[in-house]
Amino acid sequence: MFRLIVLSLLLLAPLAKAQLVIEITQGVDDPTPVAVVPFAWDGGGNAPVDMAQVVQEDFERSGQFSPVNRADMLGFPSREEEVFYRDWRAIASEYVLIGRASAEGDQLSLRYELYDVLRQTRISEGVLAGPASEARMLAHRVSDAVYEKLTGIPGAFATRLIYVSVTRNPTGKDYYRLTLADSDGARPIVLLESREPIMSPSWAPDGKQVAYVSFETGRPAIFRQVLATGEREQLTNFRGLNSSPAWSPDGNSMAMVLSKDGSPDIYLMDMASRRLTRVTRHYAIDTEPSWMPDGRSFLFTSDRGGRPQIYRYDLRSGLTERVTFEGNYNARARVAQDGRNVVLVHQREGEFQIAIHDLVSNRLQVLTNTDLDESPSIAPNGSMVLYATKFGDRGILSAVSVDGGVKFRLPARSGDVREPAWSPYMQF
Repeated sequence: MFRLIVLSLLLLAPLAKAQLVIEITQGVDDPTPVAVVPFAWDGGGNAPVDMAQVVQEDFERSGQFSPVNRADMLGFPSREEEVFYRDWRAIASEYVLIGRASAEGDQLSLRYELYDVLRQTRISEGVLAGPASEARMLAHRVSDAVYEKLTGIPGAFATRLIYVSVTRNPTGKDYYRLTLADSDGARPIVLLESREPIMSPSWAPDGKQVAYVSFETGRPAIFRQVLATGEREQLTNFRGLNSSPAWSPDGNSMAMVLSKDGSPDIYLMDMASRRLTRVTRHYAIDTEPSWMPDGRSFLFTSDRGGRPQIYRYDLRSGLTERVTFEGNYNARARVAQDGRNVVLVHQREGEFQIAIHDLVSNRLQVLTNTDLDESPSIAPNGSMVLYATKFGDRGILSAVSVDGGVKFRLPARSGDVREPAWSPYMQF
């Protein structure tokens, strides 16, 4: 039994039972102090969201900034002439972010300005607009812009996550929910609910569709679903394995794992014609394809060498080469947009941890110190890795920066969460 939840991302209210909670566990040693002043509101009544608070929490979660407590602020400026640098020097803030929001109908406009306290000058400003229902996403976009200005790295706060949450009813039966949320876990929306397992969610490159594996038909099958309408299509129904869907970077094809012709191999499906092409042919298990950003090759997991390792298949030449050699288990590779860094599950001393592998230097660095980590997914800016792990007796999501310096947890308020996938950059 399953239930499809048809939705509009702009209108549907969040479902609190899938809410994730941010717990920051590690940041950099000397975070930069930033004051995020409460944004002024010119829209009449109350603002739909405390957007400055959203920005402040983004900065806290990055681990690189130390937001100033509002109770310590000596003023609440919303215009340049109200910014008195001595007030911010007095509380040791290096930067000040101010903003002013207004509403016209169902549209919001948000102007923000960033000031350097030491240099006593404005260093960035901008105006963003969007639906009032997306006020939180407007705030995340401010965070992205300021983060890029101060670090030189594009922010990834205005992105979304999909993950599978699992709850058990009093009779001991599990319920699976495919859930969509903002990058901070807020505004969860259940896309699909089923008594049968849901696995391997994957984003289309335009962020408008997702693919996943559902067992609702009695065996694994790959589905695609349009987020805005709930439109849903079953792509495969073969005997045996139907798993690991992965859209190509141009969205024109999907890699997947099928065992309909014998051993599990990787196939490509043309998304226009639904025509299948078998790519790998090996008696071993070939699984978990992950595209390189240029779309000319993909990485995959195979035990053709005796133990699971990462291999690379070149679509033009048809050649396969082994990528990982350190350790006797490396699996579930996911490639960053730079095409150089690959996050994966690495086994060391019997523990499964998240590692990052440099395809140029062949250097592998373990990022986590827990022992049951799986399903890594990398942010579109390449800065953070989201993954599933265990905390106590519960399945939770955790995140770690690619240098291992910043860590936080995202447990659900109830049940287990697993199989995270970080979206590409998205529009409203």
